[in-house]
Amino acid sequence: MKEQSITRFAWLSIGTALIILFLKTIAYFLTGSVGLLSDALESVAILVSAITALFMLRLAEKPPDDDHLYGHTKAEYFSSIVEGAFILVISFSIGTAAINRLFHPQPIEQPFIGLAVASIGTILNAVIAFVLLREGKKNNSITLEADGQHLMTDVWTSLGIIAGVALVSLTKIQILDPIIALLVACFIIVTGLKIMKKSVLGLMDTSLPDSEIKKINTILLKYCSHGVSFHGLRSRQSASRKFMSVHILVPGNWSVQKGHDLLEKIEKDINQSFSKMTVLTHLEPIEDPKSADDISIDRKFAKI
Repeated sequence: MKEQSITRFAWLSIGTALIILFLKTIAYFLTGSVGLLSDALESVAILVSAITALFMLRLAEKPPDDDHLYGHTKAEYFSSIVEGAFILVISFSIGTAAINRLFHPQPIEQPFIGLAVASIGTILNAVIAFVLLREGKKNNSITLEADGQHLMTDVWTSLGIIAGVALVSLTKIQILDPIIALLVACFIIVTGLKIMKKSVLGLMDTSLPDSEIKKINTILLKYCSHGVSFHGLRSRQSASRKFMSVHILVPGNWSVQKGHDLLEKIEKDINQSFSKMTVLTHLEPIEDPKSADDISIDRKFAKI
């Protein structure tokens, strides 16, 4: 997918966040509910995250340059870290407001009008969350996926808040409002930590999922006959870009051209099975014992 079509989803997220923030702020002022205030504050986090995502997606999709020969795809992880950190800040703000309301309870005003406004924002959130999650998975974009997960979390918390505010207005038990807000704060803290964890793992060059490694092994095994083998398979995920390297062992009497042709076939096969995969292959003679000395990240050299 082209850069423009990916970044347009960030613009969609920004526009949606502005509309939902407006609706939830109105709902809070109509009701005075600290639960709906927490919902509005979370929308602030979503807006900041969407703006950050836009800049990071643009940076991530820049072509490689002299200073970044492997591209800029890791920029997406910084967007997710910012999003997770901001969620934690918002959670603290929600918790502070909720604790204050525990000691100074206030009645909820115009609850059903406020809930109607909040419900519109929740429905819109659910639709956009589905779009972002679908496109994030399709494009291997951790930024879009993080935004989608955050929005979906907001949908669930909003539903809980709406149900809670309705319960408070029916039972007149005012303390339920700040209790619900505290539960929301705890819930979104977990979301923020999950988003940050995934980003940190990406920055640490985490390997591809087991399912994808098995798929790569299956492709390589097709070529393992007549003295051909492989070892030293390594992989890493860099947001939307995947990287892998492998050593292909062939009979030592093969010509350079024959070995090169085999590597071309293997690389083509893998690239046809994975989108945005950078494949590095290394040709070695299968009879030479030294071929087994370089499968670790630091190659071992025999003393001369």
